[in-house]
Amino acid sequence: MRTNDNRTARAKREADKLFKQVDTTKTKQPNDYEMAQQSFQDNRERLKAERLAREAKSPGRRK
Repeated sequence: MRTNDNRTARAKREADKLFKQVDTTKTKQPNDYEMAQQSFQDNRERLKAERLAREAKSPGRRK
């Protein structure tokens, strides 16, 4: 019975290590590429909203 307890404890420790690794990757800081992509997407959405507002305001709306 003692060896079975050791195997279980060892397997549990290894599983805990793996789960800790996964949890730490979720809280990582974004790198330069990710920040640039987010900035680009935000700017694109802002410009799209401004364009749609201008088109809605103009008297001769295009279809």
